[in-house]
Amino acid sequence: MTGKSSTSFHLAMLAAIIAAPFAFPDYQTQLATLWLFIIVAMTWDMTGGQMGYNSLGNIFFYGTGMYVAAVITIGLVYDVREYNDASGGGIFAFTTAQYFTGFGLSMIGAGLFCAFCAYVIGYLTFGLRGPYFAIGTLGVAIAAGELVSNWEWVGGGQGISMPNYPGEQERLFIYFSFAAVGVVLYLFLRWLYATRFTAAINAIRDDEEKAEAMGIHTLRYKLAAWVMSAFFIGIAGGISAFQLLHFEPLETAYQTINLGIFMVVCVLLGGKGTLWGPIIGAIMFHVFKEVTWNYFLGWQWVALGALIVVTVVYFQDGLMGWLTTKRPEWFGIRVENKNIASDSGR
Repeated sequence: MTGKSSTSFHLAMLAAIIAAPFAFPDYQTQLATLWLFIIVAMTWDMTGGQMGYNSLGNIFFYGTGMYVAAVITIGLVYDVREYNDASGGGIFAFTTAQYFTGFGLSMIGAGLFCAFCAYVIGYLTFGLRGPYFAIGTLGVAIAAGELVSNWEWVGGGQGISMPNYPGEQERLFIYFSFAAVGVVLYLFLRWLYATRFTAAINAIRDDEEKAEAMGIHTLRYKLAAWVMSAFFIGIAGGISAFQLLHFEPLETAYQTINLGIFMVVCVLLGGKGTLWGPIIGAIMFHVFKEVTWNYFLGWQWVALGALIVVTVVYFQDGLMGWLTTKRPEWFGIRVENKNIASDSGR
């Protein structure tokens, strides 16, 4: 794609993003959820696809981002313990200025705190590889959910309530919040994947021992990639806290069985280690989820399992990998004509 056509494409996509919630006002919540899937898929692919470290614990950063956002927003105005003792419930009012100040500061706080957690956890777990790393990170997420569910200061198992949006356009506000993070993340990754940093983490994915022998400080690169990933997913978790208004630790925040698996499936569907693979996979999965969860309720998990099996068996490289093989010219890959090869052999 040339520079001019790329600019036109991105401007068209930006226009579609802005127009979507107005063109489909009844689906603003579903569109916001789509952006959530896109964000978590792209962040998971930073380590799972580009670096080869398949984490099952990225949901930890999502849930932690939710709680950090809640604590900051509430703590700016009220005592967190007193607020949660009353279970929120509209007893404590927030002004418009307090709501938006809390929202802005909590997004920054959620991202930075999750980035710090990623550095600490990564320093302890990146000695593990393969399935051991995946299981280790999953254990962190499960343990966090159990610990928070017994922490009464943040509501314990009953969860925590967020302030109501001061207006009538809450769904629109949440949509554009998710969309803004998604667009910034896309632009950031588009730049990052063209740098030497991505070449280094790709080398770790291909052969970590050889990468170390070449002088690459593998632990430093692994930590940096996971920190950046956690920063964005922490912000996404913070926005989700405001969207849900009330959330619980096990069923909503640290939902390892649902969103923790969904983000991996999105990447597998679209294709690991690519910029557009997670985005396309998230769109495909969201459509599949909406259809099955609405029209095949009771069989949705069977359908999801069948989708995963078909993807793993027949499309191991995802849709992007399959298209690259079948239509390489679409991606600027030049393939020599077979007739030329046969003529040269005569």
